[in-house]
Amino acid sequence: QVQLEESGGGLVQAGGSLRLSCTGSGRTFSAYTLGWFRQAPGKERTFVAAITWDSSSTAYADSVKGRFAISRDNARNTVYLQMNSLKPDDTAIYYCAAGLYSNSTNAYNYWGQGTQVTVSS
Repeated sequence: QVQLEESGGGLVQAGGSLRLSCTGSGRTFSAYTLGWFRQAPGKERTFVAAITWDSSSTAYADSVKGRFAISRDNARNTVYLQMNSLKPDDTAIYYCAAGLYSNSTNAYNYWGQGTQVTVSS
């Protein structure tokens, strides 16, 4: 069993940066791929980024490539999402998740409650 809690969301102007954190509990945290997803109002939850248990592989949605970076610190049971050059279209609730290496929500068994990111124009 893994419990996840996101932090670091907030309001930022377009072009700004934010760093999201997600801290997990449970002895098996370091064994999972960790992912970030986001959900805008009235839209489906979509993939943002993922990182394997040993950080050997990462994946990004095309819309965030070159702007966002995912990383993890297994000693701290934490995964990060560094978001740069933010755009109003990045406005959403951001969720972290633990599961298998995939861009599908179906591959992730554990989810946090989400943190709101709002980018003003």
